[in-house]
Amino acid sequence: MTANKGLTTNYQLPITNYQNGRFILMRLSWIEKLGDKNPQLLREIKGRFKPRNLVISIVISLLGQFFLFRIFQAKLPSASQGWSMPTRHPLCTGDQWEYSIPECLTDAAGNLLINWQMWWWDVFYTVSKFGVFALILAGTYTLISDLANEERRDTLNFIRLSPQSAKSILIGKLLGVPSLLYIVVGLAVPLHLIAGIGAHVPLSLIFSFYGLVIASCIFFFSAALLFGLVSAWLGGFQAWLGSGAAFVCLFIATAKPVLHTPSDWLNLFSPFLIFEQIAKATELENYSLSLLSTADLELFYLPIGDALWATLGLAVLNFGVGTYWIWQALQRRFHNPSKTIFSKSQSYLMVASLETILVAFAATTPKYRYSTNLGHNFQELLVYNLVLFICLIVTLTPQRQTLQDWARYRRERVSNRQKFLSSLLVKDLTWGEKSPAIVAIALNLAIAATTLTLWITFVLQPIDKQPAFLSMVIGGNLLLICAAIAQLLTFMRAQKQGLWIAGALGAVILLPTAILTVLSIAPQQIPGLWLFTPFAWFALEKASNTTIFLALLGQWSAVTLCTIRMTRQIQRAGESSTKTLMSDRPSLPVG
Repeated sequence: MTANKGLTTNYQLPITNYQNGRFILMRLSWIEKLGDKNPQLLREIKGRFKPRNLVISIVISLLGQFFLFRIFQAKLPSASQGWSMPTRHPLCTGDQWEYSIPECLTDAAGNLLINWQMWWWDVFYTVSKFGVFALILAGTYTLISDLANEERRDTLNFIRLSPQSAKSILIGKLLGVPSLLYIVVGLAVPLHLIAGIGAHVPLSLIFSFYGLVIASCIFFFSAALLFGLVSAWLGGFQAWLGSGAAFVCLFIATAKPVLHTPSDWLNLFSPFLIFEQIAKATELENYSLSLLSTADLELFYLPIGDALWATLGLAVLNFGVGTYWIWQALQRRFHNPSKTIFSKSQSYLMVASLETILVAFAATTPKYRYSTNLGHNFQELLVYNLVLFICLIVTLTPQRQTLQDWARYRRERVSNRQKFLSSLLVKDLTWGEKSPAIVAIALNLAIAATTLTLWITFVLQPIDKQPAFLSMVIGGNLLLICAAIAQLLTFMRAQKQGLWIAGALGAVILLPTAILTVLSIAPQQIPGLWLFTPFAWFALEKASNTTIFLALLGQWSAVTLCTIRMTRQIQRAGESSTKTLMSDRPSLPVG
């Protein structure tokens, strides 16, 4: 028997070694496949999936869930809260008489009857709220911080030189950098599911909420990657500023009420957009919900807030369109940081899509406490367009060296006998990557003006149409002046060109308004001065036709002078670049 026993033991050892070797080979095969598909993702995972990091992530998640469960367990009604059983408690099941607090009832054995559905709803709601905020804010911070560290160690340029595409590298970053955070959140999913089932939330709504959270994470994490690429000059403050901006965006999208104004578009960026429908599906009478209410959400006067799948589809579409444009910018800027964030052709489509969504939310009667006039919606449209085009000017304006190269190329290719407005030049100014951006800004203004004109024609009341149209023209002229000034500033020899341009445009937009406000000059007192600010709407009521004409003439004169000055600078830059290039060429020896 002993011999047989030893024989059996000796026979099993090779099998065990074979099984271990097969497991190791399978693991290596899986890692090799991952490395072949996305080497950057493998690099990020191998750098983070250390035993110590994994243990810390698991412990943080489990301990957080344990303490949260204990906190809610302590909220259950019991005799320990006083000398006797409580008479009223939010989790009791009796009638609600005083202060909407239910009366506590007991069963035949003297045990309190607890509203477990309400208790599980509180757990579900708390895990959802804190989990989503922690996931997005922490993920945004880690992505921006990782790009800043790569830039500081000069490893980002090494990654750019790899044969991988920008899309593959950035997807590896997006999936790999917050991978430990995904583990922390993933371990909390079972508790969240159990709480949702205990609160009688349909599984279809739970998974719809998960889908919306995933779409929002992709959007915010993609925006974090873009912010990390274009703001490397911020240094250590970069990650804090980016995550703070994400928090402000999430807070506004979640806390802002629906007002039937263009600002309702911001609510579509909330991962909790369908949470009110989830709460109603539980059929609880007094559920706790401090998040936004979307029941009144309208689009082109269509009540989509009450329709769950319409609201969900619109939110996912909004995140999808936003993510698409962010990735267009990411793929342009990753391998070539000197490129503009968007191309001119991309800007036309982007402006058209943004104008459409803003106008769709503006075509509803506002719910202001002091007014329900649609003119207020148009004023909001002008403000959003002002912000949009300031950002567009900064992102489309090429750098100094790019303009010099373009000017030299134009000088060498186009003879002096050709007219300035040749078809080739117009095409280059409209679609070219290196040409000045003022023509592209003008075309984008034409796209926005067309959309707003249709809105003015079919939505506004007749009494508001003339001031709305004049406000749009005055605002467009102001933005053209800003575009020309931004193009002139590109010839200034200074670092951080984008910061200088943004500061100058901010001064042009805000400084006149600030001065008039400090001097207590109201639009009704001297309307002519306010016509040169973004708030011309308030001055048009008191301004005469002569004053309006002189203001428009002054703006057009400023645009013309800035354009002439810009053309001369471009020509001078092309001449100097050509002379420098010719002087650097070695002369041929004379035989």
